[in-house]
Amino acid sequence: MARSDPALAREVVLALVVAEPRHGWAIQRELSADGEIGRAWSLSRQLTYRAIDAIVEEGLARRSPPRDGAGADKMVVTATARGRKHSLAWLDEPVVHLRDVRTELLVKLMLRERIGLDRTSFLVRQREVFDPLIERMVANSDTGVVATWRRENAEAVRRFLDALAR
Repeated sequence: MARSDPALAREVVLALVVAEPRHGWAIQRELSADGEIGRAWSLSRQLTYRAIDAIVEEGLARRSPPRDGAGADKMVVTATARGRKHSLAWLDEPVVHLRDVRTELLVKLMLRERIGLDRTSFLVRQREVFDPLIERMVANSDTGVVATWRRENAEAVRRFLDALAR
């Protein structure tokens, strides 16, 4: 998924709300470049609020009335039961492409930790998806720049997953 993929934005915002109901500005702060999740994958304010609107429209979350009488940006966003189920299923899905390790996988691991989900079985399933891809890339004897980059990147992903499994 691309860095600003609306589907990924929606999933990340929903998982943050599953972890803890919060105001839109708090979600945006988490996803800003200097936010906890934003250090790995950031999202602009506009796209954050668009993702909040999307999960509310889909019935995955709801906005509650402002607690302190403030404006719309102070409405707490809470996951619905359907939203929680959807988010937990997404967090359990292994990432399909090695190119998405830097974005989707890293964020999924951070969010799983935040929610308190064990990563052991998830990492086993992730390895089942990635191991054949990694083996094919490592076995490629092409010495071109792109092939070398892919081979080295695949080896780095293997080392990363090994380190997390320890």
